[in-house]
Amino acid sequence: METADLAILTEKRYLQKKVGNHYVENIFKEDNLIQKELELFGLNCKRVAWDDNFNPALFKYALFRTTWNYFDQIHNFNNFLKICENKVILINSREQILWNLNKKYLLELQLSGINIPKTHLVKKGSDCDLIQLCCDYGWQEVVVKPCVSAAAWNTHYIKKINTDSNSLFKNLVQNHDMLVQLFQKNILNFGEISLMMIDGKYSHAVLKKAKIGDFRVQDDFGGTVSQYQPSKKEIQFGENTINKLSFKPIYARVDIIIDNNNNLALSELELIEPEMWFRFFPSSAKKLALKIKNYFN
Repeated sequence: METADLAILTEKRYLQKKVGNHYVENIFKEDNLIQKELELFGLNCKRVAWDDNFNPALFKYALFRTTWNYFDQIHNFNNFLKICENKVILINSREQILWNLNKKYLLELQLSGINIPKTHLVKKGSDCDLIQLCCDYGWQEVVVKPCVSAAAWNTHYIKKINTDSNSLFKNLVQNHDMLVQLFQKNILNFGEISLMMIDGKYSHAVLKKAKIGDFRVQDDFGGTVSQYQPSKKEIQFGENTINKLSFKPIYARVDIIIDNNNNLALSELELIEPEMWFRFFPSSAKKLALKIKNYFN
Protein backbone atom coordinates (compact mmCIF):
# COMPACT_ATOMS: atom_id res chain seq x y z
CA MET A 1 0.00 0.00 0.00
CA GLU A 2 1.24 3.49 -0.86
CA THR A 3 1.85 6.00 1.91
CA ALA A 4 -0.51 8.94 2.45
CA ASP A 5 -0.71 11.96 4.72
CA LEU A 6 -3.94 10.94 6.39
CA ALA A 7 -5.96 7.78 6.90
CA ILE A 8 -9.73 8.14 7.01
CA LEU A 9 -10.61 5.26 9.30
CA THR A 10 -13.58 3.01 8.70
CA GLU A 11 -14.10 -0.74 9.22
CA LYS A 12 -13.90 -3.72 6.88
CA ARG A 13 -17.63 -4.06 6.29
CA TYR A 14 -17.79 -0.46 5.02
CA LEU A 15 -14.79 -0.55 2.67
CA GLN A 16 -16.92 -1.43 -0.34
CA LYS A 17 -20.00 0.49 -1.44
CA LYS A 18 -23.19 -1.58 -1.54
CA VAL A 19 -25.59 -0.36 -4.22
CA GLY A 20 -29.09 0.06 -2.86
CA ASN A 21 -27.96 0.02 0.76
CA HIS A 22 -28.77 3.56 1.88
CA TYR A 23 -27.00 3.10 5.21
CA VAL A 24 -23.66 2.29 3.56
CA GLU A 25 -24.26 4.85 0.82
CA ASN A 26 -24.56 7.55 3.50
CA ILE A 27 -21.32 6.35 5.07
CA PHE A 28 -19.54 6.78 1.74
CA LYS A 29 -21.16 10.16 1.21
CA GLU A 30 -19.97 11.36 4.64
CA ASP A 31 -16.44 10.01 4.22
CA ASN A 32 -16.15 11.40 0.70
CA LEU A 33 -17.20 14.87 1.82
CA ILE A 34 -14.45 15.13 4.44
CA GLN A 35 -11.90 13.48 2.14
CA LYS A 36 -12.62 15.97 -0.65
CA GLU A 37 -12.19 18.94 1.69
CA LEU A 38 -8.96 17.58 3.17
CA GLU A 39 -7.54 17.00 -0.30
CA LEU A 40 -8.46 20.55 -1.36
CA PHE A 41 -6.16 21.67 1.45
CA GLY A 42 -3.35 19.57 0.02
CA LEU A 43 -3.59 16.50 2.26
CA ASN A 44 -3.25 13.15 0.49
CA CYS A 45 -5.92 10.88 2.04
CA LYS A 46 -6.76 7.20 1.88
CA ARG A 47 -9.85 5.51 3.29
CA VAL A 48 -8.77 2.39 5.23
CA ALA A 49 -10.21 -0.03 7.79
CA TRP A 50 -8.84 -0.03 11.32
CA ASP A 51 -9.63 -3.76 11.63
CA ASP A 52 -7.91 -4.85 8.40
CA ASN A 53 -4.20 -5.03 9.28
CA PHE A 54 -3.85 -1.25 9.55
CA ASN A 55 -0.22 -0.16 9.21
CA PRO A 56 0.35 3.14 11.05
CA ALA A 57 3.77 3.54 9.42
CA LEU A 58 2.04 4.42 6.14
CA PHE A 59 0.36 7.57 7.48
CA LYS A 60 1.14 10.75 9.38
CA TYR A 61 -2.40 11.15 10.73
CA ALA A 62 -5.48 8.98 11.20
CA LEU A 63 -8.97 10.45 11.40
CA PHE A 64 -11.67 8.31 13.05
CA ARG A 65 -14.89 8.41 11.05
CA THR A 66 -16.87 5.17 10.76
CA THR A 67 -15.11 2.71 13.07
CA TRP A 68 -18.50 1.78 14.45
CA ASN A 69 -17.67 -1.79 15.51
CA TYR A 70 -14.96 -0.85 18.02
CA PHE A 71 -17.11 -1.56 21.08
CA ASP A 72 -17.76 -5.20 20.23
CA GLN A 73 -14.08 -5.74 19.41
CA ILE A 74 -12.79 -3.75 22.33
CA HIS A 75 -9.70 -5.94 22.92
CA ASN A 76 -8.67 -5.60 19.27
CA PHE A 77 -9.43 -1.90 19.35
CA ASN A 78 -7.22 -1.36 22.39
CA ASN A 79 -4.44 -3.24 20.60
CA PHE A 80 -4.99 -1.03 17.56
CA LEU A 81 -4.60 2.09 19.70
CA LYS A 82 -1.42 0.69 21.23
CA ILE A 83 0.03 -0.15 17.81
CA CYS A 84 -0.63 3.42 16.69
CA GLU A 85 1.07 4.96 19.72
CA ASN A 86 4.02 7.19 18.73
CA LYS A 87 3.67 6.12 15.09
CA VAL A 88 0.67 8.04 13.78
CA ILE A 89 -1.18 11.06 15.15
CA LEU A 90 -4.76 10.10 15.96
CA ILE A 91 -7.65 12.54 15.53
CA ASN A 92 -9.00 12.72 18.20
CA SER A 93 -6.00 11.75 20.31
CA ARG A 94 -5.47 8.34 21.88
CA GLU A 95 -5.76 9.81 25.38
CA GLN A 96 -9.12 11.40 24.57
CA ILE A 97 -10.39 8.20 22.98
CA LEU A 98 -9.42 6.09 25.99
CA TRP A 99 -11.24 8.52 28.27
CA ASN A 100 -14.34 8.53 26.07
CA LEU A 101 -14.46 4.75 25.65
CA ASN A 102 -16.11 4.30 29.04
CA LYS A 103 -19.40 6.03 29.76
CA LYS A 104 -18.27 6.58 33.33
CA TYR A 105 -17.14 9.92 31.92
CA LEU A 106 -20.77 11.01 32.42
CA LEU A 107 -20.32 10.79 36.18
CA GLU A 108 -17.06 12.75 35.94
CA LEU A 109 -18.78 15.51 34.00
CA GLN A 110 -21.61 15.52 36.52
CA LEU A 111 -19.05 16.30 39.23
CA SER A 112 -17.93 19.22 37.06
CA GLY A 113 -21.44 20.65 37.06
CA ILE A 114 -22.88 19.16 33.85
CA ASN A 115 -26.46 17.97 34.27
CA ILE A 116 -26.98 14.29 33.37
CA PRO A 117 -29.91 11.92 33.97
CA LYS A 118 -29.89 10.36 37.42
CA THR A 119 -27.33 7.59 37.06
CA HIS A 120 -25.94 4.71 39.13
CA LEU A 121 -22.80 2.75 38.22
CA VAL A 122 -22.79 -1.00 38.85
CA LYS A 123 -19.41 -2.72 38.54
CA LYS A 124 -18.90 -5.90 36.54
CA GLY A 125 -19.47 -9.02 38.63
CA SER A 126 -21.54 -7.20 41.24
CA ASP A 127 -24.42 -9.03 42.92
CA CYS A 128 -26.48 -5.82 42.72
CA ASP A 129 -30.23 -6.43 42.79
CA LEU A 130 -31.99 -4.15 40.30
CA ILE A 131 -35.29 -4.36 42.15
CA GLN A 132 -33.67 -3.22 45.40
CA LEU A 133 -31.60 -0.54 43.69
CA CYS A 134 -34.64 1.03 42.04
CA CYS A 135 -36.63 0.74 45.26
CA ASP A 136 -33.86 2.60 47.12
CA TYR A 137 -33.89 5.42 44.57
CA GLY A 138 -37.65 5.43 44.00
CA TRP A 139 -37.18 4.73 40.29
CA GLN A 140 -40.04 3.04 38.40
CA GLU A 141 -38.66 3.02 34.85
CA VAL A 142 -34.97 2.80 33.97
CA VAL A 143 -32.53 2.36 31.12
CA VAL A 144 -29.58 0.02 31.60
CA LYS A 145 -26.54 0.13 29.33
CA PRO A 146 -22.96 -1.17 29.32
CA CYS A 147 -20.31 1.43 30.10
CA VAL A 148 -18.52 0.45 26.89
CA SER A 149 -21.04 0.40 24.05
CA ALA A 150 -22.39 2.37 21.12
CA ALA A 151 -25.48 2.53 18.92
CA ALA A 152 -27.70 1.34 21.82
CA TRP A 153 -25.88 -2.02 21.96
CA ASN A 154 -27.22 -4.05 24.92
CA THR A 155 -29.21 -1.00 26.01
CA HIS A 156 -32.61 -1.80 27.52
CA TYR A 157 -35.56 0.35 28.52
CA ILE A 158 -37.10 -1.41 31.51
CA LYS A 159 -40.70 -0.39 32.10
CA LYS A 160 -41.42 -3.05 34.72
CA ILE A 161 -38.76 -3.72 37.32
CA ASN A 162 -39.49 -7.32 38.24
CA THR A 163 -37.79 -10.70 38.46
CA ASP A 164 -37.49 -10.98 34.66
CA SER A 165 -35.80 -7.60 34.27
CA ASN A 166 -33.66 -8.34 37.31
CA SER A 167 -32.44 -11.56 35.66
CA LEU A 168 -31.67 -9.67 32.45
CA PHE A 169 -29.66 -7.11 34.39
CA LYS A 170 -27.78 -9.73 36.41
CA ASN A 171 -26.76 -11.49 33.18
CA LEU A 172 -25.48 -8.22 31.69
CA VAL A 173 -23.53 -7.20 34.79
CA GLN A 174 -21.63 -10.49 34.78
CA ASN A 175 -19.78 -9.30 31.68
CA HIS A 176 -19.95 -5.50 31.78
CA ASP A 177 -19.76 -2.49 34.02
CA MET A 178 -23.30 -1.13 33.73
CA LEU A 179 -25.02 2.21 34.07
CA VAL A 180 -28.55 2.30 35.45
CA GLN A 181 -30.33 5.55 34.57
CA LEU A 182 -33.73 6.89 35.47
CA PHE A 183 -35.73 6.89 32.24
CA GLN A 184 -36.23 10.38 30.79
CA LYS A 185 -39.71 10.49 29.30
CA ASN A 186 -39.16 13.48 27.02
CA ILE A 187 -37.01 11.30 24.77
CA LEU A 188 -40.24 9.71 23.51
CA ASN A 189 -41.93 12.92 22.33
CA PHE A 190 -39.11 15.42 21.82
CA GLY A 191 -36.12 13.26 20.95
CA GLU A 192 -32.42 14.00 21.27
CA ILE A 193 -30.43 16.99 20.02
CA SER A 194 -26.99 16.32 18.58
CA LEU A 195 -24.69 19.34 18.56
CA MET A 196 -21.60 19.01 16.37
CA MET A 197 -18.62 20.85 17.83
CA ILE A 198 -15.44 21.69 15.94
CA ASP A 199 -12.52 23.05 17.95
CA GLY A 200 -14.83 23.44 20.92
CA LYS A 201 -17.31 25.66 19.08
CA TYR A 202 -20.78 24.90 17.81
CA SER A 203 -20.94 24.00 14.11
CA HIS A 204 -24.39 22.52 13.35
CA ALA A 205 -27.10 20.33 14.83
CA VAL A 206 -29.69 17.66 14.13
CA LEU A 207 -32.71 16.38 16.01
CA LYS A 208 -33.05 12.61 16.33
CA LYS A 209 -36.42 11.06 17.10
CA ALA A 210 -37.32 7.46 17.84
CA LYS A 211 -39.96 5.65 15.83
CA ILE A 212 -43.32 5.12 17.53
CA GLY A 213 -43.08 2.35 20.09
CA ASP A 214 -39.30 2.60 20.54
CA PHE A 215 -37.00 4.73 22.72
CA ARG A 216 -33.83 4.44 20.62
CA VAL A 217 -33.29 7.48 18.41
CA GLN A 218 -30.64 5.89 16.17
CA ASP A 219 -31.65 5.42 12.54
CA ASP A 220 -30.39 1.84 12.89
CA PHE A 221 -33.65 1.22 14.76
CA GLY A 222 -35.98 3.23 12.55
CA GLY A 223 -35.35 6.63 14.11
CA THR A 224 -35.45 9.81 12.04
CA VAL A 225 -32.96 12.66 11.74
CA SER A 226 -33.73 16.23 10.72
CA GLN A 227 -31.82 19.49 10.61
CA TYR A 228 -32.22 21.49 13.80
CA GLN A 229 -31.61 25.09 14.83
CA PRO A 230 -30.63 25.03 18.50
CA SER A 231 -31.36 27.82 20.94
CA LYS A 232 -28.58 29.93 22.47
CA LYS A 233 -29.11 28.02 25.71
CA GLU A 234 -28.61 24.69 23.96
CA ILE A 235 -25.46 25.91 22.20
CA GLN A 236 -24.11 27.23 25.50
CA PHE A 237 -24.79 23.86 27.12
CA GLY A 238 -22.79 22.11 24.39
CA GLU A 239 -19.86 24.51 24.52
CA ASN A 240 -19.85 24.46 28.32
CA THR A 241 -19.64 20.66 28.23
CA ILE A 242 -16.51 20.84 26.05
CA ASN A 243 -15.03 23.56 28.27
CA LYS A 244 -15.31 21.25 31.29
CA LEU A 245 -12.84 18.82 29.72
CA SER A 246 -9.17 18.89 30.69
CA PHE A 247 -8.34 18.69 26.97
CA LYS A 248 -9.75 20.19 23.78
CA PRO A 249 -10.99 17.72 21.15
CA ILE A 250 -10.68 18.72 17.50
CA TYR A 251 -14.23 17.49 16.97
CA ALA A 252 -17.02 16.23 19.21
CA ARG A 253 -20.72 15.55 19.28
CA VAL A 254 -22.71 16.61 22.32
CA ASP A 255 -26.00 14.73 22.61
CA ILE A 256 -28.60 16.56 24.70
CA ILE A 257 -32.02 15.57 25.99
CA ILE A 258 -34.66 17.31 28.09
CA ASP A 259 -34.79 15.59 31.46
CA ASN A 260 -37.82 14.83 33.62
CA ASN A 261 -37.48 18.27 35.24
CA ASN A 262 -37.52 19.93 31.79
CA ASN A 263 -33.85 20.89 32.07
CA LEU A 264 -31.19 20.26 29.45
CA ALA A 265 -29.13 17.16 30.24
CA LEU A 266 -26.15 15.46 28.64
CA SER A 267 -27.03 12.10 27.14
CA GLU A 268 -23.68 11.26 25.53
CA LEU A 269 -20.44 12.98 24.59
CA GLU A 270 -18.99 11.38 21.45
CA LEU A 271 -15.29 11.94 20.77
CA ILE A 272 -14.29 8.74 18.98
CA GLU A 273 -16.27 8.28 15.77
CA PRO A 274 -19.43 10.38 15.96
CA GLU A 275 -21.70 10.53 12.97
CA MET A 276 -21.66 14.24 12.11
CA TRP A 277 -24.19 14.45 9.27
CA PHE A 278 -21.90 16.33 6.90
CA ARG A 279 -24.41 15.43 4.17
CA PHE A 280 -26.92 17.84 5.73
CA PHE A 281 -24.31 20.55 6.28
CA PRO A 282 -21.54 20.14 3.64
CA SER A 283 -19.76 23.32 4.75
CA SER A 284 -19.10 21.70 8.13
CA ALA A 285 -16.77 19.17 6.47
CA LYS A 286 -14.69 22.12 5.28
CA LYS A 287 -14.63 23.52 8.84
CA LEU A 288 -13.22 20.27 10.19
CA ALA A 289 -10.74 19.90 7.31
CA LEU A 290 -9.48 23.45 7.87
CA LYS A 291 -9.05 22.80 11.58
CA ILE A 292 -7.07 19.64 10.88
CA LYS A 293 -4.88 21.44 8.32
CA ASN A 294 -4.18 24.39 10.62
CA TYR A 295 -3.61 22.20 13.67
CA PHE A 296 -0.96 19.99 12.12
CA ASN A 297 0.77 22.45 9.77
